[in-house]
Amino acid sequence: MFEKFNFTPKQVERYYKSALRDYYIARKSDVPEVMFRFCYDALIKLAITLCVSQNLRVKSRTGHYIELIKKLSEYLNNEEINLIVNEMRMKRNRDLYGEGILISLETAKGYIEWAKEVFKTAERHINKNRRLEL
Repeated sequence: MFEKFNFTPKQVERYYKSALRDYYIARKSDVPEVMFRFCYDALIKLAITLCVSQNLRVKSRTGHYIELIKKLSEYLNNEEINLIVNEMRMKRNRDLYGEGILISLETAKGYIEWAKEVFKTAERHINKNRRLEL
């Protein structure tokens, strides 16, 4: 699922900025579904960033989102991340592939507030390993 690859600090920075951009879109939207999807995408991109900061490149295969979520949880030493982001993944999948679901504004805001703390923790972790010029 993962392979070793040497990433430059500039590449790590670009991955992180991409995750932050999606998180910013989630925070600024007033459409619950947009808030939810961009928050989820931001967390997946954050997981990718953490892997990149450890010189791991993810291979796009069946189940790679689950593995990314596990890595995010492992790197940040927080099992709650695994539970909540997987819950988000399942909601996203039901909406995309299944009967469709509605996300309430309250639920979307809750995910965004929770993700804010995940981003703070991740930034400290990334900066321990590589200096970002943000």
